[in-house]
Amino acid sequence: QVQLVESGGGLVQPGGSLRLSCAAAGSLGNIYAMGWYRQAPGKQRELVTDITSGGSTSYADSVKGRFTISRDKAKNTLYLQMNSLKPEDTAVYFCNAQEFVYAQTTNFWGQGTQVTVSS
Repeated sequence: QVQLVESGGGLVQPGGSLRLSCAAAGSLGNIYAMGWYRQAPGKQRELVTDITSGGSTSYADSVKGRFTISRDKAKNTLYLQMNSLKPEDTAVYFCNAQEFVYAQTTNFWGQGTQVTVSS
């Protein structure tokens, strides 16, 4: 099992910045990718960005150039630096970890942290 705990959400004005953190614990040896998803009211959960165990990253077009994913392996912590925030970035942000064992993928989720971009 993998436990994920997000922190760092809050209220920020348009153009501002926030950094989200995701502390991971448990059996992390088979995790091959971690990422951030978000879900706005009335919308489906969408992938924001992810990073593989090898360090490859991908970003949704809507956040490219504004958001940066990073990790601290020693602390088992994933980060999301969000700059130039827009009202449309308002959502609950979820940390995700994908485990691949015996040809099966298992997704683990954090509880989510609210990000609100508003003046």
